[in-house]
Amino acid sequence: MAGGQSLAAYILRRLGWLVVVLLIIATASFFLMRFAPGGPFDKERNLPEAIEKNLRAKYHLDKPLWKQYFIYMGGLFQGDLGPSFKYRNRTVNEIIAESFPVSAMLGLYALSLAIIVGVATGTLAALKKHTAFDFAAMSVAMLGISLPNFFLGLILLLIFCFKLPLLPAGGWGGPDHLVLPVLSLAAPFTAYIARLTRVSMLEVLSQPYIRTARAKGLTEFRVVTRHALKNAITPVVSYLGPAAAAVLTGSVVVEKIFAIPGLGSHFVNAALNRDYTLVMGTVLLYSLLLVLFNLMVDIIYFFTDPRVRL
Repeated sequence: MAGGQSLAAYILRRLGWLVVVLLIIATASFFLMRFAPGGPFDKERNLPEAIEKNLRAKYHLDKPLWKQYFIYMGGLFQGDLGPSFKYRNRTVNEIIAESFPVSAMLGLYALSLAIIVGVATGTLAALKKHTAFDFAAMSVAMLGISLPNFFLGLILLLIFCFKLPLLPAGGWGGPDHLVLPVLSLAAPFTAYIARLTRVSMLEVLSQPYIRTARAKGLTEFRVVTRHALKNAITPVVSYLGPAAAAVLTGSVVVEKIFAIPGLGSHFVNAALNRDYTLVMGTVLLYSLLLVLFNLMVDIIYFFTDPRVRL
């Protein structure tokens, strides 16, 4: 009961700080976008002065900066992220509601693949320490960490779409459209998880209780799965919070390469076109997810490791 109360108090405290953090991020992103060179209508060709004036009035860009800020924050407190400057007659809420599920699905598949392959590879590498498998697995993991996912995506495109036309080059539809972007996005996270698992597993396997479990006659599979892996997975759990957010933010470039209609593509286009509200809405969403994912990791810690005191 006491532990549950302390956990509840911790969650409430973190949620309170979440509001403060989002307000700071919203303020910073608002002024950074306004001070950036260029404007949302600079790329319009031969736009008459009267029309530009009406557009600026429609989006409150003709008002002083402090008024624009309070208008935006007033809408934000009501859950309204404002209208898009480039996608006419569409709001940022509508664009996010339409495109974010695509990014979330891509990120979920990539993170699931990274956890399964990374934990399995790291565990086997630890069990086969200093063997050819261990050396090969960690070498590939180092390569996965070193290669940016956009570069890996381009290599996969070249091989499996042009040299060996086995998979589609882009778009969003059937399962075959998922293969290359998921592999590109999951590769660096798989490598990190594999290395974390290996190091942690090597430390756990040297503990006295593991030797005791083996002395009792337990099979190696039961020793690893029931005793070693539970404690060795702790560093991986702590990594999953920022990794989950990084998967979503990392999908920005991957979505652009593979022409996936997710939020990442909208974010890139919005940044290039100075679509202020869409950029700020996307930044706020990613910031919210980052804080919530880290909070979820802390809660998982609380239940999986009694030694951890929040």
